[in-house]
Amino acid sequence: MAADDTAGSGDRSEEEKEMNLSMTEDAEAREGGDVEMAVSAPGIQSPSEEPPEDVEDARKWKWAVIFLCFYGFMSSIKPGEAFITPYLLSSEKNFTREQVTNEITPVLTYSYMAVLVPAFLLTDLLRYKPVLIIQGISQVVIWVILLLGHTLLQMQLMEFFYGIYMACRVAYSSYIFSLVNPVLYQRVAGYSRSSVLFGVFTSAVLGQLCLSLGNITFYTLNAISLGFVSFVLLLALCLPWPKRSLFFNRTKNQEQEKGSSVKSELDKMNPKEGAASTASRWKDSVFVQMLLEVKNVLKRPNLRLWSLWWVFNSTGYYLVLFYVHILWNKVYPPRENKNVYNGGVEAASTLLSAVTSFVAGFVKIRWNVWSELVIGIITALQAGLLLLMGTTDNIWVCYTSYVLFRGFYQFLVPVATFQIASSLTKELCALVFGINTFLGTILKSIISLIVSDKRGLALDVHSQFLVYFVYFTILTVIYFICAAVVIIRHFRNQSGGQGTAGNQATELNNMAANSEEEPLSNGKSAKT
Repeated sequence: MAADDTAGSGDRSEEEKEMNLSMTEDAEAREGGDVEMAVSAPGIQSPSEEPPEDVEDARKWKWAVIFLCFYGFMSSIKPGEAFITPYLLSSEKNFTREQVTNEITPVLTYSYMAVLVPAFLLTDLLRYKPVLIIQGISQVVIWVILLLGHTLLQMQLMEFFYGIYMACRVAYSSYIFSLVNPVLYQRVAGYSRSSVLFGVFTSAVLGQLCLSLGNITFYTLNAISLGFVSFVLLLALCLPWPKRSLFFNRTKNQEQEKGSSVKSELDKMNPKEGAASTASRWKDSVFVQMLLEVKNVLKRPNLRLWSLWWVFNSTGYYLVLFYVHILWNKVYPPRENKNVYNGGVEAASTLLSAVTSFVAGFVKIRWNVWSELVIGIITALQAGLLLLMGTTDNIWVCYTSYVLFRGFYQFLVPVATFQIASSLTKELCALVFGINTFLGTILKSIISLIVSDKRGLALDVHSQFLVYFVYFTILTVIYFICAAVVIIRHFRNQSGGQGTAGNQATELNNMAANSEEEPLSNGKSAKT
């Protein structure tokens, strides 16, 4: 529900941050190769030899990136997002906790699942900008309904548009890469991610300050949010319209840029052009070939492991974020807009998430050996935190557990992103992450239907958190079993390799000894 998004800073904004991070790590993993291509490609001039038109183009993309980063920052400023659940449960809206938990919130997951694939395809087909405009319109509709709606159906409709908004965020994550040369992907991805993180943090702090010090109502806070999202819609209308995209608008660009001598891996995979029929063109398209290539990705153990982590752990993570604000409201029911610290907690968790994501980049271990063990340990810690959140009556323990829960997850996100992206092209990487996200969304919908929905078990929020604890515990056991198998196999192979090396050395020594004792032509041995 809104609340789940409400986890907003921590919740819906989270997926956008992850997408930005995945594109960042993808760029990092391949930047060296891109630079090499750019330097070695014939006909490419050094910066000092750039003609005036290239300098002008450089200025244009710099301003476009600055504007897009500003857009990313402003689109994250929604001071009321962290307080949507308290708003719905307050006397201003007067919904019951059961309605919010079992009838309103589940709609978000279903809507997101239904819209995600069309949004992913339309983002590339329409070249980003139209999808960002749809996203902006969805945000405006969300806050208009929040302000004016009073019925259960209207709040469910609000969640439906929230699902559209979340699905469309993929457009921002990939838009920025259509503006610049591949050599600059890492840098601009860093700018993009930083702007969103700073926006999420600023939004949470601003909302908390307005509520705690400004003594304003939830309604006023959401009216302020409506002003911000309306401004963001105007910004979306002013965004430049890229000429290329990852999949569906590549051939057109190749025809327009015949002078370019640098081709990506996907261009080489898609050499047939022009004369083919529409059917054969679609069959030979980059997108279809990428789908076929995904089968090969699943054959690599490391990619398979981290993709499965992305699907299963992100499912549990977002279910927690979707319902944690309802839990807080039950553990410590606020007096109207008093004693509600959702914004401060979201700001703290965003800050810790940024720190753990940064620290993860400096961890140097043999991930092909220790991945399962590290994942298992962190998943076990998250399971413990969920048990604590589901059983404690202390709101501060609940807040702290949530902040740590998010921090642990965000520590593994850049690791997973790098492990998946480092051996894939940017286009294939985007497709793999899209598939992982979609599979995770399907799993979320199934769990929500069984556990949360009124048509299923319709559990209260404390019972749901115990279910999530069991879910993470099962994942922990599986990861530890896999870790034991991988580690034992690794040390067996290592010891076997040492034994083989020793045998080879012995054989070489024996050969040398025999050769020394072989008689020479004069009848004497080599030793003499």
